[in-house]
Amino acid sequence: MQVTDFDYYLPAELIAQVPLEPRHAARLLVMQRQTGAITHHHFSDLPSLIRPGDCLVVNDSRVIPARLLGRRLPGGGAVELLLLHRKSVTHWEALVRPGRRLRPGVRVVFGEGELVATIEDTTAAGGRLVGFTWQGESFEAVLNKLGQMPLPPYIKEKLADPERYQTVYSKVVGSAAAPTAGLHFTPELLHSLLQAGVSIEYITLHVGLGTFRPVQVDVVEEHVMHHESFVVNDDVATRINAARQAGGRIIAVGTTTARTLETQVDNDGHIKPGIGETDIFIYPGYEWKVVDAFITNFHLPKSTLVMLVASFTGRETILNAYKHAVEEKYRFFSFGDAMFIK
Repeated sequence: MQVTDFDYYLPAELIAQVPLEPRHAARLLVMQRQTGAITHHHFSDLPSLIRPGDCLVVNDSRVIPARLLGRRLPGGGAVELLLLHRKSVTHWEALVRPGRRLRPGVRVVFGEGELVATIEDTTAAGGRLVGFTWQGESFEAVLNKLGQMPLPPYIKEKLADPERYQTVYSKVVGSAAAPTAGLHFTPELLHSLLQAGVSIEYITLHVGLGTFRPVQVDVVEEHVMHHESFVVNDDVATRINAARQAGGRIIAVGTTTARTLETQVDNDGHIKPGIGETDIFIYPGYEWKVVDAFITNFHLPKSTLVMLVASFTGRETILNAYKHAVEEKYRFFSFGDAMFIK
């Protein structure tokens, strides 16, 4: 398959620049997976669209203020680091700019010297292994002071409230980007779902490098996915399996949740608990094992996320739905509207 097979036309004005208020005011395109039939709703309608006994699985990872602006030592040239994946107490994998000037051995200072980074190595994906020293009790405290929320490059507007780039249930710190399908939930909507007999389970996958890296090959099968850390707790796995055994659908909120569940499912369709990393690449031809339906935003053309959704629905079906969404002027990408594919 060619990467260009997953391209589509998107007018720039449909790229959402700011989040809606309230969160659940977003529109929701509901698509029947088998037929491609489409209906239009709002995200607040979700309790009426999900059946009692279904199990909604969400990603509770929390975004860190991962964008650091500093200056190179010596010389003072401007430097940007985007933290992607924590390797140890002091070391991170990061994207750097300008890359050609940040070779191993280079030091970078942030703020008034509270944080200093040393470039120690390059990574296979073109990033850097960075070691940090800091002044203060913890790295997290310094990062909260100096770091900025790493909004995607297609968002040009300044975010008034950084919490709007977090889900209301975010808890486990570690992502370089938000699991955006979950941004539409409010505490009231979650309560309504529980009242409607839907169970809600929380897994963790820390969103990393792939969110910021375009596919750089022409042939889909040649693309190599990044690694992302995940946690599926024992009791969560038990409850997901019980819901499925009782006939409930497993509904993944977001592609990160879907990838985690499909990583941790065995050949009998049971979710295994575990802590680890996944580099699963889901594209058309993949045989889904546990996810019965999922909620997702509209994704960038030619991205691995569009490929994942296409594997669930069929390529022509999803591209037709995207064409329909463009015609109906849905809002796209991180702060945009959502789809419920069932």
